[in-house]
Amino acid sequence: MKLEELVALNCDEITSLYASREVSPVDVMHCTLAQIEKVNPAIGALFSIRAQEAMDQARASESRWGKGAGLGPLDGIPVSIKDSVALKGWPWRHGLSANRNLPDSTFTAPPAARLLEAGAVIFAKTVMPDCGLMASGVSSLHNPVRNPWGMNYNTGGSSAGAGASLAAGIGTMSVGSDIAGSVRLPANHCGLIALKPTFGRIPHLAPDVMRTAGPMARKVVDVARLFDVLRRPDPRDVWSLAPDNRKGRLFQPMKFKRLRIGLLTDLGYGMPLEAPVRAAVEAVAAAFAECGAVVEHVEKPYDHDAMEPIDRAMQVRGWAEIQGLPAELQSEVWPAVHRWAQRASSCTAQQYLSALSDIARDRARMQQLTDGYDYVLTPVMPMVNFAFDASGADEEVPLRHAQFTAPFNQTGQPAVSVQHSFDDRGLPIGVQIVGQRFNDLGVLKMAYFVEQSRSKVVAWPLEPLF
Repeated sequence: MKLEELVALNCDEITSLYASREVSPVDVMHCTLAQIEKVNPAIGALFSIRAQEAMDQARASESRWGKGAGLGPLDGIPVSIKDSVALKGWPWRHGLSANRNLPDSTFTAPPAARLLEAGAVIFAKTVMPDCGLMASGVSSLHNPVRNPWGMNYNTGGSSAGAGASLAAGIGTMSVGSDIAGSVRLPANHCGLIALKPTFGRIPHLAPDVMRTAGPMARKVVDVARLFDVLRRPDPRDVWSLAPDNRKGRLFQPMKFKRLRIGLLTDLGYGMPLEAPVRAAVEAVAAAFAECGAVVEHVEKPYDHDAMEPIDRAMQVRGWAEIQGLPAELQSEVWPAVHRWAQRASSCTAQQYLSALSDIARDRARMQQLTDGYDYVLTPVMPMVNFAFDASGADEEVPLRHAQFTAPFNQTGQPAVSVQHSFDDRGLPIGVQIVGQRFNDLGVLKMAYFVEQSRSKVVAWPLEPLF
C-alpha cells in the first residue's frame, strides 16, 4: 500500500479492507514504518519507536482478521501515544532531559490499556515539552519538533509530536493529553482535528482535576472512533464519569435551525486576533448562520486577565515537579519553563488558594455567559503560528496564547479544534467549537460539518515543507 492511499482512508475504511483481506495490517505497518524512517529524522516527532513490537502486533491483527475475528474498528490501526501516557515496559520522560534515566513504566495507563484491548498497534511515543507546560514543540530531552507544513514554524504543544507526525502521514491517530489546550493547539498548528472531551469522560492516570487525555487525527470520523475506545471505564481514575454507552450518528445532518451558537472572539483581555484567524472563525460562523442557526456575539466575559490565575496555578504545578527532580538535574529543565515556574517559589499558600478562588470565579462567569448556547465558536489561538524553536508566542509566559482554550479546561466542557483554512504561507488555521458538558458527540458533529464544508481537500505534507 502506498502512503498516499493510506492517508486518504479513515480507520473504518482501513478495517473494511482488513476484513475483506484486500489489505493486511502488516502492509499498513510496513508503510507506516517506512514513513517514520523517511521523515522522523527531520521533524523529530517520535521517540521509542518499537518497529519489531509493532510488526508483531500487526501480524497478530492480521491473524485475527484472517479468522474473521477482528476486535473492532481499531484492530490493526497504527496509533501513537504521548510521552506522558504510561505504558508498561515503555519510557515515561514527561519531556524532561532530567528524566532520561528513569526506569521504564511499570503500569499501563487507561488510554493505552484501551488501545491494546481494541487491537490497535502502538508503534511509538510522541515528543512533548518539559512537564507539558509549554504550548510548543521544544523540549530539553529532544530537538524541537518541526512542523511539516513549514519547518521553521511551531507545532504547538504540548502534544507536539502527535501533531507533527499525523500531519506528515505517520499513523492514523494519536492519543494526546490536554491541560490548557494541549491537543487543540497542535491540531490547530498542524491542520488536524482534536477533541478535549468532557472532563472525566476519558479515564487517565494520575487522576487529575484539569488534565484529560484526548484523541487526535486527520479526520473527524477517526477522532470519534478513538474517542469511543478511550471513553470506556477504568476504576483507577477516581475522577472519571460513569460509563456512557449512548451512540449517535456522526454523519446525521445537523439541524441548525434549532441551534443557538455564540461567537466569542474577544475575552476582554489577551493577545489580539490576527486577520486570518478572525476571517476563519467569522467564515465558520457565517456558514452556521446560512444553515439556519442563530449566531450571536458573546459579550466579553472578563474585565481582567483571566489567564493570570490559571498561569499561577500552572506555575505551582510546574515548580513542584521541578523541585521533585534530583537537585543536580534541575538546571536541565528548558530555561523558559524553569524561569516561568520558578516564580511560584515565592507563592504563599494564601496566594495559591486565592488563585484557585479566582479560577472558580472566572469559570462561573464563563459558564453563565455560555449557558444559553448550544455551542460556542471561538478561535483556537489568536495568531496563526510562531517560530519553531520558541517556547510560546510569549517567551516569558509560555501558555499565554492558550487564552481561548484554557478556560474550557476549567469549565470541563467538550471542545474540538478542527482545521478550516490556510493563510498565505500555507499554514493551517483551525477553529474551536465548544459544547455543553456531556455533548461530546455534538461538538464532533459540528466539526464534521466544518470538515465537509472546507473548500478543498487537504493535501498532507508527506514530505516536510521547508
